[in-house]
Amino acid sequence: MNPSNSAANSAAVSEPPADKPFRKTGAAAISESPLHPRRKSRRIMVGPVPVGGGAPISVQSMTNTLTANVPATLQQIAELTAAGCDIVRVAVPSQDDADALPELVRKSPIPVIADIHFQSKYVFQAIDAGCAAVRVNPGNIRKFDEVGPSICRAATDAGISLRIGVNAGSLDKDLYAKYGGPTPEALVASALKEAHMFEDVGFHDFKISVKHHDVITMVQTYRLLASKGDWPLHLGVTEAGPAWQGTIKSCLAFGALLAEGIGDTIRVSLSAPPVEEVKVGCKLLEYMGLRQRKFDIISCPSCGRAQVDVIQLASAVTEGLKNITAPIRVAVMGCIVNGPGEAREADLGVASGNGKGQIFIKGKVIKTVPEDQIVDTLLTIANDLAAQMEADGQVPTGATGPVVIPIQHPNR
Repeated sequence: MNPSNSAANSAAVSEPPADKPFRKTGAAAISESPLHPRRKSRRIMVGPVPVGGGAPISVQSMTNTLTANVPATLQQIAELTAAGCDIVRVAVPSQDDADALPELVRKSPIPVIADIHFQSKYVFQAIDAGCAAVRVNPGNIRKFDEVGPSICRAATDAGISLRIGVNAGSLDKDLYAKYGGPTPEALVASALKEAHMFEDVGFHDFKISVKHHDVITMVQTYRLLASKGDWPLHLGVTEAGPAWQGTIKSCLAFGALLAEGIGDTIRVSLSAPPVEEVKVGCKLLEYMGLRQRKFDIISCPSCGRAQVDVIQLASAVTEGLKNITAPIRVAVMGCIVNGPGEAREADLGVASGNGKGQIFIKGKVIKTVPEDQIVDTLLTIANDLAAQMEADGQVPTGATGPVVIPIQHPNR
């Protein structure tokens, strides 16, 4: 599904039919990396979205609304869906949140995972509500040794999967003491303990996460865990930080692991609106060659050769095209050294200099405009190209716009 904003808004307030189709992670049943063969993992299902077994890598996020506020939560889920999210997680810390799950599941356009901590009773309510999966943290579920087998039986009966995992902050105290902190070895030992707890009662439909806020520790931990078994792996850098810092950390960690074929589903964790997590995650997979390329902007760095304010020009073009989802590449170049060549490589581009800009389409100059008309000209042509591609059916399902990072100019 790739609803427009208005369509997404209406989807959040109207109830779809019971047999509504979920959006898929991709057309192909198997997704290979151009950099390294994918790690062999078993496949589980999160609703109709496959995770593991070579399935296309899915992008997840988590709502930050009160789950009990059903209209607000559905609205955010609709926005996440429009941005390219495949699976959404909702927090269930209270009874009111648990009571909201049946309606959320019924109306959500993508699979809903219930995020449960401390109270095992909410796990059973989430399963009864029809959630596609449940995230449980055995490290903080009270008396998990006793309730774990019952959770597995309930999940098996309902035909749903589970996610288990370890965060540095919830590491078992004995393992923390044994390994001297949340080291890769400690985190993996904890994950193996939890995995064996499920497998010992015959339950295998689960994925594992072993998150840490430090990039190096996180990468080492997932590498070690990947060598121990064939579980599908949920990648994440926990508490990654504000948008800019968290994006860098997530791209470094995910890029290193995905380049080695490790990882089956991802969540970029940012102190930012959830839709920004999805945009970063989708773009990361595109640039790694793991998703079809969609909309992209290339622009040159600021340097002494530039004859226009490249930072301001690129920012204005990116902001103006933030809602474009057609798979076009727009080049914004600031001088004649690299500009013409790069602009020719793009679907649409400008090479700027001497107070004017040469506008290229598919390598051909179509017009030269004054510098103060560059942005408006590019936006008009880009929108026309996008509209034609949409009319021709060339816009991929789940296409997303550019990642927009606001730039603060010192003179504003």
